Parts: sequence; structure tokens; C-alpha cells
Amino acid sequence: MRPTRLVISLTFLASVLLAPAWADETSPGMAAAASRESIEWCDIWISHANETNLPRVLLIGDSITRAYYPEVEKRLAGRAFVARLSSSAFISDPVLRQQIEMVLGAMKFDVIHFNNGMHGWQHSEAEYAAAFPGFLKTIRQGAPGARLIWANTTPLKESPANPAPDAATDARIQARNAAVWKLVRAQGIPVDDLYAIAAGHPEFHSDNVHFNDQGIGLQAAQVADEISAALKR
Repeated sequence: MRPTRLVISLTFLASVLLAPAWADETSPGMAAAASRESIEWCDIWISHANETNLPRVLLIGDSITRAYYPEVEKRLAGRAFVARLSSSAFISDPVLRQQIEMVLGAMKFDVIHFNNGMHGWQHSEAEYAAAFPGFLKTIRQGAPGARLIWANTTPLKESPANPAPDAATDARIQARNAAVWKLVRAQGIPVDDLYAIAAGHPEFHSDNVHFNDQGIGLQAAQVADEISAALKR
């Protein structure tokens, strides 16, 4: 049976492009205004949308998540249906919340593996940390029964000839990871340490941000293992 793709409607795309760039002040942690990047994008894929005989898993992230998604789906075949929500929206952007609400409103998910940290470098790490509780609250409200796994943000490969984009640095990624690690562990949410896989291994990168097949394979194996453990609990 061919997978069914959840296509974003033109109406929703219009809301992404035209929505005001301020946060909903009624939501905790969402007070910082969302300053957008020059290009914003969202990719949603829900396979086996009309089947119910297996648990359902959602991967939330960005282009890193989108890259390891196919291998994770393959590794979990026969045990779970795996969907993805990949987005460039920064954590305080109400558009990201709308995207999450739309996907969680369409399907019931048993496990959600989520990350947000590689975008929004125009925002400080203090803004990122302040916005994270609202991001987490949106996921919990949309999927109150789901087991959650937080994946930290992967490292950069920086060099004079291949600089990181838009003021991104590995030190900033480490600061974001450290701030959120404390928060999620305090709430009993398992951590998938994807940063550790590639730290000190520039040979796993295909460019300054993304990974080659070797790096993607290692990430996918660890993500699948974390999700398998959550499905057994």
C-alpha cells in the first residue's frame, strides 16, 4: 500500500507566509517575538495514514531530522509507522506551534521524538531557553498520552573556508543543549544525545551543518534504538 502524504493546504501556506511575527503572549515561554529567516520552509510526511495496526511515531525537527527519517522508518518497519514534521521555524514562532497542532490534530502518536535548535540564530540563547517550555507545552497538549524523547542539536563543522551560517557557532549549540537538557531531565523526558555522535568527527559531515551517509546512518540507528525502547515501556 502506498504511503499517504499529508499535504499542507494553500490556506495553511498563506498563514505561514502572512502570519504576524509575534508570539501568543498567553502561552508561557512564547513571549519573545519571532524574527524570521530569509527562507522559511516546512515538510510534513505521514505514511500509512489509513492504517491502525501498529504504534505511530512522530519525528519533529529540521533538515537533520528530515535526513535521518528514511533510515529510521526502515529500521522500525513492522514495529511502528513513522511520520515527520521538519520545519525551519524558530522555537518562539507561532507558526511552528500551528504546524505542530495541525499534525497532532490529524493523528494520534504513541512516541514523539523532537528537536528544535539549529535555526533562529538571530535569537539569543536566553530567548531560546525561555521559549522552550511553550514549545514543549504545545506538544504535550496535542499528544497528552505520547511518550516523549528530546534529541539535542547536532554540532557544526566550522572552518575558515566553510563558515557556519548566520552567526551560528558550536558554542551556541552547546549552550542551547545545556539549557534544555536540565529542563527535560527535570520532567523525566529521556534525552537522545545526537550531539555526542558527531562531536569531534568532522568526517561525518557533508558540509558545515549537514551529514554524509555515515553520519546519518549513525544518527538513524541511535534514534531508532531510543524509539524502540520507548515503545517497549
